[in-house]
Amino acid sequence: MKKLMTLMLILTVTTMSFAQKNEIKAIEKALKSSNYADAKSAVSAAEGLMSNMDDKMKANFLFLKAQALYAGGAASDSDMDKVITTLEELKDHESSIGKLRYTEDANEMKTAIYNSFLTKANEAFNNKNLDLASKAYENIYKISPKDTVYLYNAALIAAQNNDYDTSLKHFIKLKNLGFTGEKMNYLATNKETGVEEFFTEEANRDFAVKTLKTHIKPTERKEESKRANIVKNIAFIYVSQGNNEKALSAIEDARNEFPDDNNLVLTEATVQIKVGNNDKAFELFKEALKRDPNNADLNYNVGITAMEVEQYEVAKNAFEQTLNIKPDYANAALNLSFLEVNKGNVLNDEMNTLGNSASDNRRYDELKAQKNELFQAGAEILENFVLKNPNLKNADIYNQLANIYSALGETGKYKANKEKAQAIEAGN
Repeated sequence: MKKLMTLMLILTVTTMSFAQKNEIKAIEKALKSSNYADAKSAVSAAEGLMSNMDDKMKANFLFLKAQALYAGGAASDSDMDKVITTLEELKDHESSIGKLRYTEDANEMKTAIYNSFLTKANEAFNNKNLDLASKAYENIYKISPKDTVYLYNAALIAAQNNDYDTSLKHFIKLKNLGFTGEKMNYLATNKETGVEEFFTEEANRDFAVKTLKTHIKPTERKEESKRANIVKNIAFIYVSQGNNEKALSAIEDARNEFPDDNNLVLTEATVQIKVGNNDKAFELFKEALKRDPNNADLNYNVGITAMEVEQYEVAKNAFEQTLNIKPDYANAALNLSFLEVNKGNVLNDEMNTLGNSASDNRRYDELKAQKNELFQAGAEILENFVLKNPNLKNADIYNQLANIYSALGETGKYKANKEKAQAIEAGN
């Protein structure tokens, strides 16, 4: 009887071994013909036998499983998560047994997936398919968690797509990870095209300049921290969801972490206005400016913040102060001009409601005259800016002037400014 039991045990193990091999062959056969549905079914059948696989067979199975789930790039979001987990499990398994049979293949597969999603994300964004772009950037991050900037991209695009739940989830994760996005960009100008190009490493930039001699004018440009923007988005999403306490709590945490960051002061001011605490908001504006009153960028940011919450008089004063400090601050001039033009555009609402009676016609003419005066004021701001900056090479300024003069019906001035803008855009 003892011998019989031993024989039965041997037969059982042998039968299970054949079953494992048969399931793996089934996966391989399905993958060879790109039949991913059958491949996934075979993977599911083989999963129950995994605990009895030897180390070599387990490694083979994990690699096949990743391929089946990836489905040639057609994997669902949930399957993509499993692909990445499986590839990591494979690498950990082979590292533990000291035999790297499939690790290189796994790395190549991850690289191919990474590049595939990067292409997909960029194309989707350029085609304004924001949902697909956000998910693709998120998948890039999942494949390579060190590339946190792609999770930041996913968060921004999700917010742009009004998918605030997804955006909030990503921003909170970025905050908890301590992501700042600060980095040094290395640039040089391509001799042939005249275009300034980015290099991922200083050594690569220097090689292009000093050895290849294909580039000139090497320079560095520091990318500012995105920390305040992350907190700002978290706070704004909370406000949009009616969670004002969470919004203010998020900013308080950030300000405790970065007490000298004036951008966070401005963010809190914006949120305070959104929740109706205008007095507190203007205290914060004063606090920021008191710390650094002669900072042109800070004054400009106060103006932008005030514009966002429709505090136009505060914005106007801030932009004027910006130009007092830095007379060549083109964006301040543009926004100052926009404030006047926007006042004129607001009058369109009433003008469009008027009928054809004599009194309506008189009122229409009055409003049109007021609108033209405001448009003219917007143009004068930019004309004065151009006079103070005679070597100006800013197409936006001239395009804005062209738009204003077009609305005023001043054809000659429209053409002159449009030609200047086009010349600048053409590199002349």
